[in-house]
Amino acid sequence: MIGCDCEVCHSPDPRDQRLRSSIYIETPECSWVVDTGTDFRTQALRANIRKVDAVVFTHSHTDHIMGFDDLRRFSHARGSMPVYASAETMRDLERVFQFAFHPTRQIPYYLKPEPHVIDGPFALGETLITPLPVPHGESIVNGFLFARDDKKLVAYLSDCSAVPDAILDLIAGVKVLIIDALREKPHPTHLSVAQALEAATRIRPEATYFTHVAHELPQAAEACLPANTSIAYDGLKLIL
Repeated sequence: MIGCDCEVCHSPDPRDQRLRSSIYIETPECSWVVDTGTDFRTQALRANIRKVDAVVFTHSHTDHIMGFDDLRRFSHARGSMPVYASAETMRDLERVFQFAFHPTRQIPYYLKPEPHVIDGPFALGETLITPLPVPHGESIVNGFLFARDDKKLVAYLSDCSAVPDAILDLIAGVKVLIIDALREKPHPTHLSVAQALEAATRIRPEATYFTHVAHELPQAAEACLPANTSIAYDGLKLIL
């Protein structure tokens, strides 16, 4: 946090040094990133990402889209960049990044988005991706369920203030749950730790990871969490 002198912001634990929330998924067929936040370039360089075949967006808040133009490197390598987003998010992307979606002339090496509006489940390679609409304050945004061979592998709910019963039922028994847990104190647009734990109890995943964590929640707090529940950290890799 800019200008903050709290224990987390000055923590010697590198896991407390957090950039914006995002995930990169690599499968035998293709790879994609979920959200391109303000830190996307830094994250891609740090993780040595060489290939992105598509980008999937949860919503259009600035901390999830403002690294969009840095996809140009990957877009040029493949000719264009498939972009998956809800109709509302796609409209926002086209407005904010008009130069990319509606260029007055084609310029080599510029980002060439290929829009795909999410209106139901879709596939990237052999992975079935099911949108999970959840409230994020007064907005409705998408989480995602990633499944392969009819197995629910990962449910990703990075930004939500509640998890509707229908979504809880849909992702019940998923192997890995990655869920918003901003801090202990309640927040109007994000889940608290207690709310995230309550959702996880109903979902019953094999493992739960908290994401979109604020500087009020230190990595050391993981010691107080239930078994198989962790605070995700930058650079964490899961092999499924």
